[in-house]
Amino acid sequence: MKKALIVGIDNYLNAPLKGCINDASAFSSIIETNGDGSPNFSVRLETNIQTKSELMTAIIKLFEGDCETVLFYFSGHGSLNSIGGVIVTPDHKENDEGISMDQIITLANKSKAKNKIIILDCCHSGALGSPSISNNATCQIIEGVTILTASRDNQLAVEVNGHGVFTNLLLDALRGGASDLRGSITPGSVYAYIDQALGPWDQRPVFKTNITEFTPLRTITPPVNLEALRKLIEYFHEPNEEYRLDPTYEFDNISVAIEDNVRIFKNLQKLERVGLIVPVDEEHMYYAAQNSKSCKLTALGAHYWRLVKEKRI
Repeated sequence: MKKALIVGIDNYLNAPLKGCINDASAFSSIIETNGDGSPNFSVRLETNIQTKSELMTAIIKLFEGDCETVLFYFSGHGSLNSIGGVIVTPDHKENDEGISMDQIITLANKSKAKNKIIILDCCHSGALGSPSISNNATCQIIEGVTILTASRDNQLAVEVNGHGVFTNLLLDALRGGASDLRGSITPGSVYAYIDQALGPWDQRPVFKTNITEFTPLRTITPPVNLEALRKLIEYFHEPNEEYRLDPTYEFDNISVAIEDNVRIFKNLQKLERVGLIVPVDEEHMYYAAQNSKSCKLTALGAHYWRLVKEKRI
């Protein structure tokens, strides 16, 4: 079982925001199902929670139980004080701005859930899980906890045109931008996608984790079907081996084309399109066949060859 608490707050009395509810609603919509429409997370969406007490109660309830995966997403104001980071609630007061990020980590660490994922799109969110900020060693993340934040502890998180820059990229990643060739989207691949999109002068996302295996945030239809992917070890008996081609593989050669070879060649072309195979001494696979050349695995192709060989795909 997987459950998610998704919170967006715009309604701050003296400093209202415009994109947090939009972002929380969009994130909720995409995370509750996989790309094929199958159920993913059981989502509780909360918008404009007014009090620290109400939000804390919801967070405590999220981390209760022994689900496979629990996810907390927050979009709103964040602040940094002398004792660490805080996610701010509308009833904030001086020296009591909201919920300490250290408290969130403590709850995650104590949770019996196997995987705990925390995503914050707020200013100073990088303070989450940083004992050096609060000098609180008990808030180091334990095994099973993953953190993804919009900015470093000393940075602001930017809104543009009614949406958070970070969450816009997060949504694109979950739609497929961060997918591997099996259709799996993990926190690590999401971070890599966002990291590449934001330059050194922008807010910098932060990724922290203590896990032995990534759990998918979402799955989509693979860019190449798994049946074709599993053919890698059939076409290449060793990862450094070349596959010889000739004109019988190209269906345009009506007089010599062999049906079985044409079917193999179509699979090889699919694998080439996703970067697993390249023609040898030719620019295109078509010419490799026409000129009786060969094709070979790329470094990425060799990686997936090993995954297939080890029966992990």
